[in-house]
Amino acid sequence: MKKFLAMLLAFVMIVSCLAACGNDNKETTPDGGNTAPQSEVEKIIAEAQKMSLEELAKKAIAESNGKTFYGVGNSSRGKSALPLFIDYLKTIDPSYDMKFEWQQPKNNKIFDQLQADSLKSTGTFAMTLIQDGNQIESKMVQTGILKTFIPKDWADANKTTAENYKGYLALQTLNKIFEFNNTGSKTYNNCWDFVAEGEHGLYMDIDSEIVGKNFLYMLTKPEYAKGLKEAYDKVDASKKAYLDTAIAAVEKDAKDLGLDENGKYALAWIKLWVESYNAQSDDGPICNTLVSKSATDQFGLLVYSKLRSVEESDQVSKNNVTVAAYQDGYTGFGGYGYCHYLFVTKNSPLPWTACAFIAYMTCTVDGFSAWGKDIGGYSSNPTVAAGTEEKYHHSTGGQKEDGTYPALNDKGFDWWKERLIIEDPEYCASVAFTVGSWIEMLTKYSGQ
Repeated sequence: MKKFLAMLLAFVMIVSCLAACGNDNKETTPDGGNTAPQSEVEKIIAEAQKMSLEELAKKAIAESNGKTFYGVGNSSRGKSALPLFIDYLKTIDPSYDMKFEWQQPKNNKIFDQLQADSLKSTGTFAMTLIQDGNQIESKMVQTGILKTFIPKDWADANKTTAENYKGYLALQTLNKIFEFNNTGSKTYNNCWDFVAEGEHGLYMDIDSEIVGKNFLYMLTKPEYAKGLKEAYDKVDASKKAYLDTAIAAVEKDAKDLGLDENGKYALAWIKLWVESYNAQSDDGPICNTLVSKSATDQFGLLVYSKLRSVEESDQVSKNNVTVAAYQDGYTGFGGYGYCHYLFVTKNSPLPWTACAFIAYMTCTVDGFSAWGKDIGGYSSNPTVAAGTEEKYHHSTGGQKEDGTYPALNDKGFDWWKERLIIEDPEYCASVAFTVGSWIEMLTKYSGQ
């Protein structure tokens, strides 16, 4: 491992030097951008960012009436949102008619599909709904394949402008949270309890869903590593010997990887987690296991919304699980958050319609309803978030009064954002090679 880290860091320095040298002769604008003229799609995006949803809708009707709209995304619910969008456009022009097809590539193939489509003069896909900030940053944005569009109504709701906003447009933040079966006597009151000796949490394998690997990268970010140190300080002294062994084992690695003083706590948590979790194929089976009476003392890290689909029976109940972070006195992070981002493709065949659809999903409760009907998914638009809560009553388990199942009482993003490790695409991309390679070595030797 020591030799590997030394070689890794040397390679990173060489690549950085070459990148710096390679950039010396690039012409740039005063703000650091390149001098290439705007494409037709970029011109439309720039114009669209000054328009209201209704103005965009009229442009979309003129552009796509009688045509077929192709979208691609990590979420299948785009297929549910498109008919609602078409119905909205029909309120403006009853004669409007548009066919659509929504694709959801499996096994992280969406990046290959978008890259291949980008080689055409006019692409097939008008837009995308995509996750995994690391690959979006490195493969899609830096290469110019995907273009960010910021709806005016969304910017207004967030008290910003398209010009001032930095980052991608998120449809929503989703959370994966720690839940444990409460039919036994075991409890989990600290994030370090999940990597304590003998624990084996149910978790979707990090090579099956890459956002899980991004979560591990994010633990090394100084603010989150500091939180891990603070949570470690509150661990019972009787449990620290096992943790201290892991912390000591990675202390030099943390320095070699250029992490700050608390980086060793992040690497220790990652090491213990990667070497202990029980890899699962999907979050659905994890949820189905945890809600069963027979799953005594088991826990998992899974998508919160899966709880909504549990059907009650003598052996299965949503009351058989506890959301760890909802407990009084719980210490440390309670899960992680990642986003579904919306982009227009660089060679979109229907850019006005793509912009209008994106605005509809991010600026109206109905447009967000395909996702907003479930707990654990939070609109990036505060107005839509408030309207979604008013419509679906997530804070009380879907009821106008206190819900029957406490685990369903979603406390909302304002509460969760202080207790989640939230994906930062730029940070993930910056450590994907260094910390990422270190994690790859762990998985190689742990058998995950």
